[in-house]
Amino acid sequence: MENAQIEVAKRLLAIDTIKIQPDIPFTWASGWKSPIYCDNRKVLSFPDTRTFICNEFVKLVREKYPNAEAIAGVATGAIAHGVLVAEVLQLPFIYVRSKPKGHGLENLIEGDIQPGTKVVVIEDLISTGGSSISAAEAIRDFGAEVLGMLAIFTYNFPLAAQNFKDANIEITTLSNYNLLLQVAYEAGEITDSQLESLNNWRKNPETWGR
Repeated sequence: MENAQIEVAKRLLAIDTIKIQPDIPFTWASGWKSPIYCDNRKVLSFPDTRTFICNEFVKLVREKYPNAEAIAGVATGAIAHGVLVAEVLQLPFIYVRSKPKGHGLENLIEGDIQPGTKVVVIEDLISTGGSSISAAEAIRDFGAEVLGMLAIFTYNFPLAAQNFKDANIEITTLSNYNLLLQVAYEAGEITDSQLESLNNWRKNPETWGR
């Protein structure tokens, strides 16, 4: 599994999906200063990496959740990835909005799903886990069963791990922050001092850089 996670990290770095700038930090919507920015939507523009990631998701579904009856994507970043996985597995697909549509049927869940359906949720990125867990809870509230969640990348925040544990949701990711730093450092893309700064950020992201 770790070899595949390292390969995903290398691919994300190679196509600039993940940018590491400890000396010129980004500002997240939450207001946090961050030395890293991840935009997994770019994966969709690179067919080879897109297919590789889809196949890794498919392997995980078959290994961990062979009784899955539907695939769900979290809007908007994971909709396309979820569709690709559902297509390979020939399973129904739904997606979950961040909030109900403000017109028409005002759906929160788009697609056709029945209560009791066993669902695997696909996500693109895990930070604190809040929005991802909300999507899974929406599926549960509908009466379906969430078998687990699969995501492309996680920042390895302890808060996220605790949040998923509290919500009783199994989370598995194709790669993670710790492995990414290892890959970037071994490739000479970050220095010793930058590596230290990046490690410090993960421990205290809410106060880092202030």
